[in-house]
Amino acid sequence: MRSVSRRPSGPFRPRSFEKGHALPHESLTVLDAGPSDGVDPDEFVRAAMQWHFAPTTGSRFWLDRAARLGFDPRQEVKGVADLALFPDVTDELREVRVADLIPRGYGSRVRLLNVFDSGGTTGAPKHVVQLDDWMWRSTEQVDRSLRAHRVPVGAQWLTVAPTGPHLVGDVLQRAAASLGGAGLSIDMDPRWVKKLIAAGKTDEVAAYTDHLVEQCRRILLTQDIGVLAATTPLLERFTREEDLLETINGKVKAIIWGGTHMDPDTRHLLSTDVFPDVPLIGMYGNTMMLTALLERVGLTASEPCVFDPVSPHVFLSVVHPGTAESVKVGERGQVVVSHVSKSMLIPNNAERDTALRVPPAAGHAGDAVGDVAPVPTVQGETVIEGVY
Repeated sequence: MRSVSRRPSGPFRPRSFEKGHALPHESLTVLDAGPSDGVDPDEFVRAAMQWHFAPTTGSRFWLDRAARLGFDPRQEVKGVADLALFPDVTDELREVRVADLIPRGYGSRVRLLNVFDSGGTTGAPKHVVQLDDWMWRSTEQVDRSLRAHRVPVGAQWLTVAPTGPHLVGDVLQRAAASLGGAGLSIDMDPRWVKKLIAAGKTDEVAAYTDHLVEQCRRILLTQDIGVLAATTPLLERFTREEDLLETINGKVKAIIWGGTHMDPDTRHLLSTDVFPDVPLIGMYGNTMMLTALLERVGLTASEPCVFDPVSPHVFLSVVHPGTAESVKVGERGQVVVSHVSKSMLIPNNAERDTALRVPPAAGHAGDAVGDVAPVPTVQGETVIEGVY
């Protein structure tokens, strides 16, 4: 792999590039490049194949799985498009040993920060690891997107999202810190709410939602909150609380929504009638992506909400579910996500979402996705979104 001499630009420099921070190898390589480095995505993917499938650097998970792939990734994966050669192996992440996911190339210098679980919507949770270098990469790209949206620097955040084993709480807390703001938070348990919904216990769902709203009320009415990060169901629930609407419209400078989808009519209503003076910024991400994407800058409330991939780490495609062939631009299909980084490889993951296929922003490979919505069923099971 060739060396990379450039360094990330922008306000948030990953710790891996700071003076005195040890790297797994003495010189920076293609796989140490970040979103702002301009590395060719195909070259990055080829370097990742060499790393993840070499006996001295790959994880036990991928080295054991290689023999059953039916092709040699180091020889046959030439770029982003060839990630479609991989089967979707995410079901195997439900029972994998955490240690087996860490690439051997990190050696004794590896810094494992988190083990995250998926939400468990389609069965037992899947596991992924977050190493130190990827945490900084993810935070860097989210920070750049937030600044592009002019989210206020130094403002206090209120984040209402799952924490613990869930990725989103970590992403949002680090986002607040990267912008120099204090991160106040309220936890939620999406798995419990989904169980209540599946059991038809609507009264308990309502009581739990009221419990979240009351916690939000105490913070919003007593603290100077400049950024509110919440899910669509909670924002809709806030519309029944006049004091909260007045407070949010009076002092909050940006609302970040995500977790559950927001249909175009709801997005337009919230943007124009409910929170007319507060920018609504969509966020799309999941555990298998290992980061979050912020909506494209400059969209109006009447346009579809579009999320761009982030080369060279996150690639999106929109395909026909039956054939895996790309749909035409502007058509709806199933979202497929590939995460490619030095710390993890999760290629060709068929998500539980559909979206419109949109051309990506300049400089990014793959598709952008617009008007993301959940598929109704996965493997015969009804998809339940709940509060997240």
